Amino acid sequence: MKNTLTLPAARLQARRHLFGADPGRALRYVALVLLLIGLSPRAQALQGNDNCHDPSSIIKDGNKYWVFTTGRDIYAMYSYDLVKWESGPRTVFNGFRPAWIAAKAPNFQGDYWAPECIFRNGKYYLYYSLTDAFGKNISAIGLATNVTLDPNNPGYNWVDQGEVISSNASSAYNAIDPAIITDASGGLWMSFGSFFKGIGLIRLDGTTGKRSGTSFSWLAGNVAADGVTRNTSGSEAPFIVRNGNYYYLFVNKGACCNGASSTYYIQVGRSTSITGPYLDKNGVDMNRNGGTTLLATKGNYVGPGHVGLFQENGANYFTHHYYDASQNGRARLSVGNMGWDAAAWPFLTRDWVAAGRYTLSNRSSGKVWDAWGCTGASGQAIAQGTASGLTCQQWNLTPDGNGEYKITSAVGAGLSADVVNNSPANGAKLQLYAYSGIAGQRFKIERTNAGSYVLSSVNGGRVVEVPACSGTAGVQLALYDYLANTCQQWNVAPATAARALASRTVAAAPQFSVYPNPVLRGRFTVAVSEPLAAGPVTVTLADLSGRQVYARTYTARAAMLVEAELKAGVYLLTVSSLQGVYTQKLLVQ
Repeated sequence: MKNTLTLPAARLQARRHLFGADPGRALRYVALVLLLIGLSPRAQALQGNDNCHDPSSIIKDGNKYWVFTTGRDIYAMYSYDLVKWESGPRTVFNGFRPAWIAAKAPNFQGDYWAPECIFRNGKYYLYYSLTDAFGKNISAIGLATNVTLDPNNPGYNWVDQGEVISSNASSAYNAIDPAIITDASGGLWMSFGSFFKGIGLIRLDGTTGKRSGTSFSWLAGNVAADGVTRNTSGSEAPFIVRNGNYYYLFVNKGACCNGASSTYYIQVGRSTSITGPYLDKNGVDMNRNGGTTLLATKGNYVGPGHVGLFQENGANYFTHHYYDASQNGRARLSVGNMGWDAAAWPFLTRDWVAAGRYTLSNRSSGKVWDAWGCTGASGQAIAQGTASGLTCQQWNLTPDGNGEYKITSAVGAGLSADVVNNSPANGAKLQLYAYSGIAGQRFKIERTNAGSYVLSSVNGGRVVEVPACSGTAGVQLALYDYLANTCQQWNVAPATAARALASRTVAAAPQFSVYPNPVLRGRFTVAVSEPLAAGPVTVTLADLSGRQVYARTYTARAAMLVEAELKAGVYLLTVSSLQGVYTQKLLVQ
């Protein structure tokens, strides 16, 4: 089914404190939500359908990755590579309403919030929350289980297990936004909560997944240093991660659900005990309004919120939603990178590749980004070439902090990777051009499950591809719709020491030139400067795999005719004399 993501009226109702007494603001919010439901523009970052609010952590079943989100009957989305996302063929409850809900939230309309899913005991445990009251905490968290997440599997059947915890008008907490954590001893716990007094923690039974006992801990509250509870700085959407000797509590502060006007931001504190106290970097207890801010609004990424974590093959994929200011505040999924600094504090970033110099090789052809011609001149094509360690096959990646990169060539004046005419169209080609910061010179980099990367133009979201999945050197790179082909995926590796190429117009003597270049039928002339012509000169040609295909030594000549049987392609021409060894790339047509 097509995703018609709903941020329901109930979501607005229970969070009405975020809008105050301004009914006009609330109505503007509802209008915004209706607009978001109808939007399905081309993605600038993740591909496919990335409509999302309150995402669960990524959970894997077979070769599919799933995320559950806020929506009617619990909306599900899936991916095969963590880059392209699609709507699930059906929702979790698919019109079914667990009978126990009526007594806990009699006005519930079927829009479930902030689900979280884990796998244990050979099945999937899906926790979900619901509410029905205007600005009150008449809410509940339930649990459903299934042996598979794939609706096409014959064993697919969600079985509701009933209530885990609920709250009412007299409760200090609000029973929404569940998150599950296993402690160092194997114990199962659930953090939850939104505004009111703050974030709570309860123990769960490891088999049933339901509440075990009556223990309750406050982890992060809305109590200021003077001891007064203030909802204006309330915490919600908790998530706990265990790393080393610490438990890390992530929460959201600010206001969600208001599109590009949302003020959500993510904070963290840590504790050596799962029950707290959780202290921020300054030692302030999160129960006393402490918290170190990790991620906030930047550029078009407004109001990031609702952290989740999935770990695979050494990578930490953290999920969250944000409101895209460039698309009228549409709520979208982001899959970013979580890491740890030297002091064992986490960082959250949408940047998957650190600033540095790299080679970019295609997963299909094995060939690399190449400033074709190796002069670094403006307008020079960016093509795929056989890796040979040349400077013109190395690229400087410079992140801006939002997962978007400036990509500049290591050869010549360091011009930028540029989409010709700033076009977002299928087939738009890549070239070198002076950087001005336009969208066609900025590229989003996303990490696939295979550890390779997808590079998409910020201008429209189409991805860099080797056209027609060609294996031929010299094919100019271009933008195309993402189909998850390997010719649209790139391995990024730190560049090694480059082999220098002499320019055709080297200013300092001695020097040489080649004409014509490109070469037709393997016949061309090498002209050398007077110092080189004074002694023997050896001319060799090698293909880009390093295999020598021509060699001849000339004596006391200023111009040397080369006639060789050469196939079309790129060759490395080497001119050697007593003055030194000089190289240049040669194109044979």
